[in-house]
Amino acid sequence: MRIIGLDVGSKTVGVAVSDPLGFTAQGLEIIPINEAKGEFGFDRLADLVKDYKVEKFVVGLPKNMNNTSGPRVEASQAYGKKIKELFDLPVEYQDERLTTVQAERMLVEQADVSRGKRKKVIDKLAAQLILQNYLDRMF
Repeated sequence: MRIIGLDVGSKTVGVAVSDPLGFTAQGLEIIPINEAKGEFGFDRLADLVKDYKVEKFVVGLPKNMNNTSGPRVEASQAYGKKIKELFDLPVEYQDERLTTVQAERMLVEQADVSRGKRKKVIDKLAAQLILQNYLDRMF
């Protein structure tokens, strides 16, 4: 069963997909979105769902460090609700606190990636971490 993990931001959605057995997550791509214009990348997401035969979504929830929810949590939940309606697939949520920080640290310390290049991949890596954390919790 393939699962797509999503790191939903206001300008991009990082996308990762699980292997067919659901053990590992691989970063796929970053879908540009524009919340203000109502452009959420659902057409591209539909292509990925079809190509990878996805059966579930995992959406990262950017909770505050004190476990409270802010406007980005609400936006992520709204995105999850919309993809559930559009694709008729289950949507689960994964706490994503510090995944972007962890992704940035990995890119700096382990890969020595420049700031400009980090911006191009960080959301995809964050989506991968969100999905991998979910998979690790499930198995």
